[in-house]
Amino acid sequence: MVSASIRRAAAKKLRANATPHERILWRALKELPTEGTHFRKQAPIGPYVVDFFCPAKRLIIELDGGHHNDDETAMRDRERQQWLEKEGFRVIRFWNSEITADLGAVLERIYVELYDAREAEAVPLKHHRRR
Repeated sequence: MVSASIRRAAAKKLRANATPHERILWRALKELPTEGTHFRKQAPIGPYVVDFFCPAKRLIIELDGGHHNDDETAMRDRERQQWLEKEGFRVIRFWNSEITADLGAVLERIYVELYDAREAEAVPLKHHRRR
């Protein structure tokens, strides 16, 4: 198991070297009405660092580029997602091309994942720390 300090350092490095698609989504997430909570970028969770994380809803958003089509990378992605879901997180994935082609649809899907309906009002979400 990789130590927490190494995972935090890796996350910090990933935040500093965000892809263009990650930067676009990050700016858009900051505009999404998420009362009382926030998203974290490149957050360490267990042995992994996830692209975006909403602690109040235990929602993880992953962005995938073309290299995620490779069999080996896709297999690692599946194993990683299974581990995260086993730990009680929900994981949604988007291709980088979805960010470029229809950011509005991506944000709508994220909003539905947060509030269970497109028409739902943004209500304060509580961030509960696990002890």
